[in-house]
Amino acid sequence: MSPPVFRFAPSPNGYLHLGHAYSALLNADRARETGGRLLLRIEDIDATRCRPEFEAAIFEDLAWLGIAWETPVRRQSEHPADYRAALEKLSALGLVYPSFESRAEITKLVAAREADSPWPRDPDGAPHYPGTASELPPAERERLIASGMPYALRLDMAAACRRVPALDWTEAGEGPDGERGQVIARPEAWGDVILARKETPTSYHLSVVVDDALQGVSEVVRGQDLFHATSVHRLLQVLLGLPAPAYRHHGLVRDEAGRKLSKSTRATGLRELRAGGAGPSDISRLVGLR
Repeated sequence: MSPPVFRFAPSPNGYLHLGHAYSALLNADRARETGGRLLLRIEDIDATRCRPEFEAAIFEDLAWLGIAWETPVRRQSEHPADYRAALEKLSALGLVYPSFESRAEITKLVAAREADSPWPRDPDGAPHYPGTASELPPAERERLIASGMPYALRLDMAAACRRVPALDWTEAGEGPDGERGQVIARPEAWGDVILARKETPTSYHLSVVVDDALQGVSEVVRGQDLFHATSVHRLLQVLLGLPAPAYRHHGLVRDEAGRKLSKSTRATGLRELRAGGAGPSDISRLVGLR
């Protein structure tokens, strides 16, 4: 039987904070306890925000914490063909369409719709796509793309859910409301999610399922902020014929106001804490690990 495979997958768009340390340490602990492997993946597909100095800092901070990972490290920016192949497979199923509205135009459309009644929002609070691009004739789509207009490639959620009417996943951790065991997936709650953009070959939802499958990840240990997104990931896994890992969502490290930590929270940055004299054992204590 193959050993379990875990991964820590940060984005190099800022310095790591205590929340990242907690997730990385939990993955390292699980790999050690089970005799498994720990992979490091750099999710650097957003070329406008990701920078080499942040990637170098990730390596430095993880090594300082005493975490070891296998090499080579997978960088998303080096594998656009993998995401393109997944998109083409979904397109062949008739489940992908381009939308052309700007963010400002989408905001106006949502406001107009909400003038009559509440418009649905996803579990993160963002409004569902309100446009009608899925109804555009193929020739008009091709004309708009050829004209150079920016676009986003979206999943036709209703059509996708008709293909896969029932989904669940095994939750070995705990969801935000205490969910455990077999959890019913509800991808429809997310609306027509973006799978890629004209200038970006993939989205988080698409790349995470492709990467986990290609790397043989068998257990995903990540924060509860991604618990509901697992519904979309399970849907994509089934549509693409990819295996489903077990999921273990953990609680979040929050600031004094109860907010989820962000990379702009310098008081909880590992570099700042280290410069202030903290050691790896102090970090484990701060995040509630022995």
